[in-house]
Amino acid sequence: MPRKTNTAAADKAALPRIPAELLEPLIPGPVTPGRLEGIFQRFKKAFIERALGAEMRHHLGYAPGQAKPDGAAAR
Repeated sequence: MPRKTNTAAADKAALPRIPAELLEPLIPGPVTPGRLEGIFQRFKKAFIERALGAEMRHHLGYAPGQAKPDGAAAR
């Protein structure tokens, strides 16, 4: 029987590290559970909006605010 591989460890190793300089403004010291939840909610919102924006740029073939490229079909 084939052996299962631990993909969770490989996936974790592939993720970029978040520098302390980026975290310091978000979490300057001890935080309450409510504040921590608010930080996570804002982070998730920003992350999802960025991912969806990248998906739309890829789908359309150009970024928001740019002119539609010649030959781009209306979708």
